Amino acid sequence: METSEKEKKYFKAKERVECIKKFYTSLLSYVFFIALLAGINYWADEWRYPWFLWAAFGWGIGLVFQAIKAFSINPFFGRDWEDRKIKEYMEEDEKQRRWK
Repeated sequence: METSEKEKKYFKAKERVECIKKFYTSLLSYVFFIALLAGINYWADEWRYPWFLWAAFGWGIGLVFQAIKAFSINPFFGRDWEDRKIKEYMEEDEKQRRWK
């Protein structure tokens, strides 16, 4: 394996680790702030109207999308769909260049 290929793999792996780290930081912030809002909600009106759930729901949707990105979860195309398509298009391009 060439050095440049090793470097590409290293940087891709490093980028993925940073993305996962950012997700866990966001998850920790989510838990902390939603707990804080729940405490304020209880203190203010003893959960007669649990308004903190609106914030939990909204922020939670964003967190789910961040998790999908961080862990490369793609329910529609599968895990390696993108890599296969890239390889397919590269091979197609290579064939067209040969015929020219």
